[in-house]
Amino acid sequence: MAEIIKPEPQTTNPINRVSLEVCANSVTSAVAAQDGGAVRVELCENLKEGGTTPSYGQILMARKLLHIKLFVLIRPRAGDFLYTDLEYEIMLADIRYCIEAGCDGVVIGMLNADGTIDKPRCLEMVRLAKQWGLSVTFHRAFDMCADLYQALEDIIEIGCDRILTSGGKSSAMEGATILNQLVKKANGRIAIMPGAGVNEANVADLVYFTKVTEVHSSARIALHSKMQYHNDHIIMSDTPGDEYAIDVTSVDRVSKLIELANK
Repeated sequence: MAEIIKPEPQTTNPINRVSLEVCANSVTSAVAAQDGGAVRVELCENLKEGGTTPSYGQILMARKLLHIKLFVLIRPRAGDFLYTDLEYEIMLADIRYCIEAGCDGVVIGMLNADGTIDKPRCLEMVRLAKQWGLSVTFHRAFDMCADLYQALEDIIEIGCDRILTSGGKSSAMEGATILNQLVKKANGRIAIMPGAGVNEANVADLVYFTKVTEVHSSARIALHSKMQYHNDHIIMSDTPGDEYAIDVTSVDRVSKLIELANK
């Protein structure tokens, strides 16, 4: 593979005990995350479907513009986390591209039909990433496992660095008790990073109760279109919504989340 040249990572502010990773749905959101003080970006697309792997162009431009750490979601489609051999090969190809692009990490997750971790194939992805110096996060496929505590041990065994989780619930606040138990059971062997519904109203309580040192949020706001002409007689997607607005990460929301997480 070609020589990898990475930007110098931004030094974490020593004042902040708790750091923020932003789930960025575009390069625009990734830059806003950086400007707001996030230490890391998880770059993805299609957040309304739970997130999928971003385009090569998004990855390249994010790497060019970010000096904070850039992780990329490796998920070829929406839906469950039971993947075919073809989908697995696609994920390996995406990891190789992230390596060549100089990313700092990848975010993975594969399950078996019985709700256990697909250890052999996850292990191969971890080995591929780590032999080139990339960190690995296991994403919220973890929350779909039949036994979270066994899954925790399996993910530690295959060598992931952190787990993004809501504690098996729809939101991190709903799963706060389980998150606290996961932190205790992990006992420093892997980072537990709460995500899903983390916002300014709950982040301080979530950190206090779970004792985590990093949190995950998209910190988004709606950005309305500058189009002057609107065709109000058409829906461009399966789900009705505002065709003239997009969600982007807010610099102010990122800053506020970090402030509140460290109160």
